[in-house]
Amino acid sequence: MLLAAAFLAACQPSADFTTSENEALQWQQLQGRYVVVNYFAEWCAPCLKELPELNRFYLQHQDQVSLFGVSYDNLDNAALAELIAKYQIAFPLIRMQPAPQLPFAKPEALPATYIITPQGEIKGPLMGEQSVESLRQATQLTP
Repeated sequence: MLLAAAFLAACQPSADFTTSENEALQWQQLQGRYVVVNYFAEWCAPCLKELPELNRFYLQHQDQVSLFGVSYDNLDNAALAELIAKYQIAFPLIRMQPAPQLPFAKPEALPATYIITPQGEIKGPLMGEQSVESLRQATQLTP
């Protein structure tokens, strides 16, 4: 029985990333819906300024769109949890431990937001502060 469980675990594809909510995901699991990935840093004033808009977008559209944040500074899981609490981040963040497999390069400037279409096409990065309206447009949602 133990051998069978070990075999099944070995056959399971590994997660591409783990969220701050301890959810292990593969990008292919998200296919069929829009995915928004926002890179931010605590030292980036425009990043902090857009957080309330990202929270609002997430709370309004989480049933239609997946939204994830990524710390530009590769913070460990404890520091990430502190950041979530300090800035009241409502959406899940992608943990750096274990190292995530992201389908795009780390941006050179912040804030930067990538959009992955339901077909898996990567758009962006959208540079600069995003708003609920700009994210609705990018994901083709109606208010």
